[in-house]
Amino acid sequence: MSMFLARTAARFRKAHCLMILDGAAWHTAAGLRIPPAMHLLRLPPFSSELNPVEHIWDHLRENYISNRVFGSLDAVVNQVCVGVRNLHRQPDLVQLMTCFDWLKTLSLTLN
Repeated sequence: MSMFLARTAARFRKAHCLMILDGAAWHTAAGLRIPPAMHLLRLPPFSSELNPVEHIWDHLRENYISNRVFGSLDAVVNQVCVGVRNLHRQPDLVQLMTCFDWLKTLSLTLN
């Protein structure tokens, strides 16, 4: 997780990043290194409806992988990648699915 956060911070080095995390163990590891320009927001336990990425997964399942038989795990991964690339080209759709009212009220100013 620390490597992921470091790579994300490097990719968006001119921005402040807000990562929304669920309760996965690797999100709360004692040795987790958080880059200076990144803030972690942990969601309450058992609140998947608040997690924006859950809506992305729902969209991918419903539009790219449901009701299909795949010949291999690679075929599933490839189809998910098709969906992610399509979402990348539709930022307005991603924002519609993930920018909840409660997110818009967050202050990203760190004290």
